[in-house]
Amino acid sequence: MPVYEYRCHDCGHLTEELRTMSAADEPVVCGECQSKDTSRVQSVFSASGGSSTVPDCCPVGPMTGGGCCGGGACGHQH
Repeated sequence: MPVYEYRCHDCGHLTEELRTMSAADEPVVCGECQSKDTSRVQSVFSASGGSSTVPDCCPVGPMTGGGCCGGGACGHQH
């Protein structure tokens, strides 16, 4: 089950919730002020493992061993 972030419209606090994908857009209760006036926000994620470098053709920098990231396969937006 994914973790989603919700911003409270009353106090601005970010609350994280472990929810099913089907319930992702439903508001949650703010963990700070208990308001129900919340909405889901875009959040970033992190992945571990693999190479931390990017291909030579990627505008972010080179990758050990060369090759092309295939328009975002390296994890960087093009």
